[in-house]
Amino acid sequence: MVRHQPSKQKPRTSDEPGEAHELTFSCYHRYRFLAAESTCQWLCDSIEDARRKLDFALWSFVFMPEHVHLIVCPGRSMCSMASIRKAIKEPVGRKGVAHLVEHSPAWLARITRQRGERTERLFWQAGKGYDRNIWEPKVLMTMIDYVHANPVRRGLVSRPSEWRWSSAGWFDGTPSCGLIPDRVPPEWTHRD
Repeated sequence: MVRHQPSKQKPRTSDEPGEAHELTFSCYHRYRFLAAESTCQWLCDSIEDARRKLDFALWSFVFMPEHVHLIVCPGRSMCSMASIRKAIKEPVGRKGVAHLVEHSPAWLARITRQRGERTERLFWQAGKGYDRNIWEPKVLMTMIDYVHANPVRRGLVSRPSEWRWSSAGWFDGTPSCGLIPDRVPPEWTHRD
């Protein structure tokens, strides 16, 4: 159900079931880790696993070479955006770091940082990234268009559906990857 609130009272983010979120997170130092097909496939697999475990809908996505945009809508009352992000990012980060250790050890100095006594290797930029609640159907459809247009704005393709790692192809009937977005419910699709 779409929840409408007066604009003055909308918090920037909240974790309520039925509220859609536009999530953006980046690779560490905006390194182009997602330019590799294998890394994008790990991300697809991780999103699928997280969807099964945490019961959220994936309405739109695009994987850019150095960052990710997702539009999700949790189905459960106890499913926080923090748990969704963690379930998606952690497995990819572990695989990415392990891959660099084995195949590109020269990269390790670039992804390693010291925090007190602890040494960390980072695949993703630290922090939660960007999380924006979406309450209105018009805003949702505008955000989906924005997410899909990322590769076009960057000059990587001429039409959104040409970008392999995007839900844009699913929206226009020419899917290009195996990650299948959930159908946006009808009550979310009107543009007033």
